[in-house]
Amino acid sequence: MIPAHRAPQPASPLRRRLLGTAAAGLLLPGLGAGAFAQAQSTDLDAAIATLVSPAGSPLSVAEASVIIREAGDLSAAPGLILAMRFARATRREARFLLAELTGENPGWGWFDWMLWQQNNPQITPTPGFAALKKALLLSIDPNFEVFLRDDYLARDRMKIRFEEIAWGGVAKDGIPSLDFPERIAAREADYLRDSDPVFGVSINGDVRAYPLRIMGWHEMFNEVIGGVPVALAYCTLCGAGILFETEVAGRDDPFVFGSSGFLYRSNKLMFDRATHSLWNQFTGQPVMGPLVDSGITLAQRPVTIATWGDWRAQNPQTTVLSLNTGHRRDYGSGVVYREYFASPDLMFPAAHPNDALRQKDYIFGIRTLGAAKAWPLDSFAATPVINDQVGGLEVVLIGDPDGRTVRAYERAGLSFRPTGTPGTLSAGGTTWQMTEEALLHPDGPRLPRVAGHVAYWFAWDGYLGLRAELHQG
Repeated sequence: MIPAHRAPQPASPLRRRLLGTAAAGLLLPGLGAGAFAQAQSTDLDAAIATLVSPAGSPLSVAEASVIIREAGDLSAAPGLILAMRFARATRREARFLLAELTGENPGWGWFDWMLWQQNNPQITPTPGFAALKKALLLSIDPNFEVFLRDDYLARDRMKIRFEEIAWGGVAKDGIPSLDFPERIAAREADYLRDSDPVFGVSINGDVRAYPLRIMGWHEMFNEVIGGVPVALAYCTLCGAGILFETEVAGRDDPFVFGSSGFLYRSNKLMFDRATHSLWNQFTGQPVMGPLVDSGITLAQRPVTIATWGDWRAQNPQTTVLSLNTGHRRDYGSGVVYREYFASPDLMFPAAHPNDALRQKDYIFGIRTLGAAKAWPLDSFAATPVINDQVGGLEVVLIGDPDGRTVRAYERAGLSFRPTGTPGTLSAGGTTWQMTEEALLHPDGPRLPRVAGHVAYWFAWDGYLGLRAELHQG
């Protein structure tokens, strides 16, 4: 029994324009006899391969369609969804075959069928699907080979479904990471406007700012800040910049990360340069490759989104990225992903179970051992200070929805309120000083910062779902 699928979103002009060839379909050359030989473990596999790349097949499209119809096997669906995206010549036939097999809407496009696939995890692909998809991806970029070894593609060796991995429209490292980039003093950063958002990081007194107008082109930096090796993984599509510690017990060297060119549920899959394992950017866990069973979860560090004017005022000693990144990009204010950030639409398919918020509403999320909670940024419009808890951890959050700025601290049973003076909070008749690393009591005690990050609701809910709470204040 196939679960009911929620009505798909209409394919908006913005989504079609943003996706470009990814949404409109990409006419690939024939994949060659070798690729077909690997994918043709059954007649059904051979028929699916014909729909994906008709130029390389000994079957005609009509013959392949007859085989698929007569088989009536839902395992053909993942292969037909591939054809929906990549084979312009057979897209219409693939769409109607999918509708016949599933009883779903024959007018759906690739985006909608990917949502259907996510919502139907009980359907497994045909035996030749992995070889066919691998050959297709290697025809786009042969460098993907390091991620797609046959032993990595076994279903019991992956933490995610291969059929849900989508090509993001770029090659491996097509979005280049910034590795130990050049920084300048705040007074020298005359290219920045006060209203430009930055990622602010402070570790052991080492205070730095990474403008989103630069990071949107790179989506990753690898750094040592305050003596701690870290990487900021910025998924522009899911609105989340997450700061991870990259030093892991039992390993000689810290991880160094890059962008693979692949997505999973509209979330980037990053990779480490030591093993070329693929990692889920949102969870900090390897999901495919040599480290898939390592049990590693990268620890998070606090990171703040703030306007440059506010960050610089609160942290005058900060350094900031130089425009001299070694890459030619338009780092102008509001240039990168301008249309996507302004639109309610997603660029790539990602279902999420809870419609309590709109899919691109911003939330601030905290994950602790065994618990997770999200606060809509709009919650801070009514009150800038929220006393709450995540599991057994009591926290106080201070937020400004206009700047997408939220900081969280442990509160140890205290109840905090605003004082009217920026950078301070009051509890029990005492004024506490806010810093980037702790709340400071005038007599010495400190309450440490709690790691969290901003994200679009669809990404948080899509990964954590019922495992996380949603603040209802």
